[in-house]
Amino acid sequence: MSSSAPQDTGHRLWSVDEHLADVLATVRPLEPIELQLLDAQGCVLVEDVTVPVALPPFDNSSMDGYAVRTADVQGVSEEFPAVLTVIGDVAAGSGELPTVGPGEAARIMTGAPLPPGAEAVVPVEWTDGGTGGGAAAGMTPASSAPEHAGGEVRVHRAAEARAHVRARGSDVQAGDLALAAGTVLGPPQIALLAAIGRGTVRVRPRPRVVVLSTGSELVQPGEALTAGTIYDSNSFALAAAARDAGAIAYRVGAVADDADTLRSTIEDQLIRADLLVTTGGVSVGAYDVVKEALSSVGSGDAASGDAAGSGIDFRKLAMQPGKPQGFGVVGPDHTPLLALPGNPVSSYVSFELFVRPAIRALMGLPESEVRRPSVRAVLKADKALGSPAGRRQFLRGAYDAESGTVSPVGGSGSHLIAALAHADSLMVVPEDVTSVEPGTELEVVLLS
Repeated sequence: MSSSAPQDTGHRLWSVDEHLADVLATVRPLEPIELQLLDAQGCVLVEDVTVPVALPPFDNSSMDGYAVRTADVQGVSEEFPAVLTVIGDVAAGSGELPTVGPGEAARIMTGAPLPPGAEAVVPVEWTDGGTGGGAAAGMTPASSAPEHAGGEVRVHRAAEARAHVRARGSDVQAGDLALAAGTVLGPPQIALLAAIGRGTVRVRPRPRVVVLSTGSELVQPGEALTAGTIYDSNSFALAAAARDAGAIAYRVGAVADDADTLRSTIEDQLIRADLLVTTGGVSVGAYDVVKEALSSVGSGDAASGDAAGSGIDFRKLAMQPGKPQGFGVVGPDHTPLLALPGNPVSSYVSFELFVRPAIRALMGLPESEVRRPSVRAVLKADKALGSPAGRRQFLRGAYDAESGTVSPVGGSGSHLIAALAHADSLMVVPEDVTSVEPGTELEVVLLS
C-alpha cells in the first residue's frame, strides 16, 4: 500500500482472490524470538531441532516387577517356580545399581534403569511378590515393608531376553531430527522438546490481534438494552476466531460512531497490535465513520516520513456477504489493518476469508496451512439455491463427510447469527452461477 490517506476504490469491483492476494502480499511473518517452552505453545518453530541425547537415555523397565537373568526363569510354572534371592530395590532415579548374579533378582520399578547382569523384567503379577503366597497383585511399598526388598521371590512364568525392557534410544537416537522448522508447537511437541532437554526454543511469536467493533447502537453483553440498541457480538466472535487461528487476541469494547474517538482508540491500540481488525462503519452511510477516522491514524509527523507507506483502501468486492471491505497499514510501524463490514455474518465470513489467512501468514506458516481447507461436496437441498450474478456467494452449510454432501443452514441474510452458530462450513457459489440445483457438486470451505 503506498497511499498516505484512505482511498475509496469502490469504482471497480475487486474479486475475492485479488483482495486476498493484496492482503497476503502486504503481511510479513513476524521476526523470530527465543521463548520458554510453555510460552512457545502455538508458535511456529523456525529451526530444526536435533536430539542431543538418546531417548530413553538408558535401558529401563516398562513394568513393576523383578529384574532377572533369563536362564534362572526358564521352564518355570506355578507348580515349579524359580526361587530367587532378592538383592535389593531399583527405583526410578536410582544411581548405584546392584549387579544381578545367578539365582538372584532385584525388585524394579517402572522407569528404573535395568541393573547390570539382568536380562529381562518379570512383572510382579508373575511372582508371589516375596510373600511366599500365591500370585501377587502388586508390590508392597518399600516404606511400609522394607524387608520385601530382600529375602526370596518365587517366579511362576518365564521371560525372554529383553522382555519388558525399554531399550536405550528406542524412542529417538542422538542426532535424530526431533522437530523440523515450520512445526506448530502443541502439547506433544513441547513434551518432546522437554524430554530431550530443551528449555527454550526459537519460534515466530503468536500474532497480537486487536479486534474492535464500531457502532453507537452496540451494548456489551450483560448490560441492559435500551430502545434501538443491540448487543455487540462481532468483537466477541472475531476475537474468538483470532484465538482459534493461533493469535493472541485483545477485544476492545464497542466504539461509538465518532471519528475522533475511533481514531484515538486505534492509536492507543497500536502499541500492542501486530494486526488490527475493525468491524462496522465501512459502507456508505452517514454514520459509517471508519473511513473518516482512518484518515490520519498514527500518522506521526508527515514531514519526517513517519507514516510513509501508510493508508487504507476501501473497496467493493464481488462477493456476498461482505461486499464492503477496507485494508491497508497504519501507524509508524505500518501495522496491517483490515476493516470488515458490520453485519455479523458478513464480518465472520470476511474474517475467515481474509483475516485468518493474514494471521496464519504472520505466524510464518507454509502457504498450504494459511487458508482453511476445502473439499468438493454434493448439494443436498429441497430446492435450488439462488445466487446474485457476478458475485461469489458464501452460504452457511452443514457438511457430511461420510456421504460427501453439504446442506444449507439458514438463509442468505447477513444478520442471521443463529444459522452461523449451527454451520460448520461455507458453500461457495461461483460468480458466474445464479442457481444451484440439488445434486450439484460445490466447493465447500471447512470451518472446523
